[in-house]
Amino acid sequence: MIDQAHVEALYDCDVIDNHGEKIGSVKQVWLEDGTGAPLWAEVHTGLFGTRQSFVPIQEGQVAGGAITVPVSKQQVKDAPSAHTSADHMSDEEQEALYRHYGMIPQAKTGEHDRLGGRRGGRDAAEVTLSEEKLDVGTRNVEAGRVRLVKHTVTEQRNITVPVTHEEARVVREPAKGKPGRAFADEQAEVTLHREEPVVQKRTEAVERVRLEKDAVTEQRDVKGEVRKERAEVEREGERRDRR
Repeated sequence: MIDQAHVEALYDCDVIDNHGEKIGSVKQVWLEDGTGAPLWAEVHTGLFGTRQSFVPIQEGQVAGGAITVPVSKQQVKDAPSAHTSADHMSDEEQEALYRHYGMIPQAKTGEHDRLGGRRGGRDAAEVTLSEEKLDVGTRNVEAGRVRLVKHTVTEQRNITVPVTHEEARVVREPAKGKPGRAFADEQAEVTLHREEPVVQKRTEAVERVRLEKDAVTEQRDVKGEVRKERAEVEREGERRDRR
């Protein structure tokens, strides 16, 4: 940043542009009224140094007997001429230089801000357009609960079981030898047996049941309203209807 301490060292300094190319040499330094801050360097350019051009030096860097400025040589060549009188530059002439170099003067401070992206001597106005974007993500929420409940039910089972029983059968065969008690009443008996089904119950484990969770991915459409800005050109004297 150049201040009043650099003024004396600026005279006859080479002026170097932002590409390292020599523009010319400083012949006069113009200061801001009131603050005395260096604003412009009058540089003699051209084949024989007969053309005077004004170069902004507020953001210049002084080193090695030269001043490097953040503008191009072509910008200096295309800069508007300033017809100074009585060592004074008019406000209109300064405003024309501000526009050419893309600078915005801050009133009563002597400071200047450069506008990025300006090239050459074109005068331009710009606005910044913004728009909203949808950032869609996910969050984990409870969707429900599933319980595994064990309870007892009673049901009928029919099972066929083979059973055996005894029956009496008369067997006749010839007798030999002497008879027993003849003509006396006698009786003989046998005991008959049979099987009956007997039901007993036992408890055994037959199956294990558990709950597990599986992650299932599905596509879900999400809608949202976003705002965006548009730039339109309006000319004075023309009436436009907006919807």
